Amino acid sequence: MATYSCRSREELRMEFKRMIARYEDLKHENLNLDMSRGKPSKLQLDLVSDMLTILTDPEECIIDGKDARNYGDLAGLQCAREYWADILDCKPEQTFIGGNASLHMMYNIIARAFTHGLKESPQPWCREGRIKFLCPSPGYDRHFRITETFGFEMITVPMTPYGPDMDIVEELVADPLVKGIWCIPKYSNPQGYTYSDETVQRFANLKPAAPDFLIMWDNAYCIHEFDGVYEPFPDIISLCEQAGRPNMVYEFASTSKITFPGSGISVMASSVENIEYMTKLFGVQTISYDKINQLRHVKYLKNKEHTIEVMKKHAEIMAPKFEMVLKILRKQVTNKGIAHWHHPKGGYFVCVAAMPGTARRTLELCKRAGVTLTEAGATYPYGVDPHDSMIRIAPSYPAIEDLEKAMHVFCTCLKIAALEKYLGMTLEQVTEL
Repeated sequence: MATYSCRSREELRMEFKRMIARYEDLKHENLNLDMSRGKPSKLQLDLVSDMLTILTDPEECIIDGKDARNYGDLAGLQCAREYWADILDCKPEQTFIGGNASLHMMYNIIARAFTHGLKESPQPWCREGRIKFLCPSPGYDRHFRITETFGFEMITVPMTPYGPDMDIVEELVADPLVKGIWCIPKYSNPQGYTYSDETVQRFANLKPAAPDFLIMWDNAYCIHEFDGVYEPFPDIISLCEQAGRPNMVYEFASTSKITFPGSGISVMASSVENIEYMTKLFGVQTISYDKINQLRHVKYLKNKEHTIEVMKKHAEIMAPKFEMVLKILRKQVTNKGIAHWHHPKGGYFVCVAAMPGTARRTLELCKRAGVTLTEAGATYPYGVDPHDSMIRIAPSYPAIEDLEKAMHVFCTCLKIAALEKYLGMTLEQVTEL
């Protein structure tokens, strides 16, 4: 079947009428599905819920002579630091263990840089004037919201299948007001790209003009394969050290998609100097994080090898959902010339690049039919997609039978939005005729 661009106007009108009829049928199913965030499903939460009873004896809370129930150990229990060092391939002394949200620590790093400066800062960022931050896009909306909150100028850097366009990054960091960059290096949100070894090396070897330039390395999906075996990934901390800039990077991860998003543990990793510096600043804010939860996680997850086995069980739940999404996209949208997408091997999202000018309309139509997806523009700084094209699909939360219904709605709406563009008329106008 020819792409829409190669069809006659009469053929497009016929297709449009078919899609409108299909859309009306789908609306009558009265769906109410929210796929706006990458939330684990109940099956995934049930999978690890035996962790809740792993601590049954108060004496188990005493480890290495420390009582996890009491104050102290702001940077985390030693066993928790060793666990995350094993996961991230760094050293325990390079880690700081936080609460359930790595986003909280990311915010804190930016906030401390703004009010106090980083280890390498000549002065706090609040005294620097117009701070600029690089935002590889499409990217994670919550990253962008942090830097927007502090009034930074966000500069979009295009993403490639190998990571951010490093030629552009290397050019932009020559500006001393460019203070940092957001990165999701493995199974990026939303496209599912993994940075190439060359890209990671180029990051480690950056020569920014700002002495306190900051790489915010959000390694949220470091062990989150759902298609294939675990793939090791370069340790950015040691690479930056080898390149002579050990303090340039802060790495983040959490158990949010391993155990419970609402009550997991997170980690911040960096140079020993950076960890000691930030621990002093964090110590003004809190005495310690939840060490009982840290201990619970270490006893349950044990080490990297065992955690990967846990993630294989998650993959048994996740993989069929992603295959469902990709199968329906291939069947209903391929050869229409109105969208393309990447086949991710891990992470939590499928990103569809729709025909320019149709993303917002597609999502509007989906919502009318009872399917809520991430807002249009959310994957770009300031919520503005310059091409109105990128759509993020989060398949994890719905039951697979609901996901199938949602994808039929999505593909129908995607085609209607494209046909409206080609024909210069809206669904509403046709319905009124």
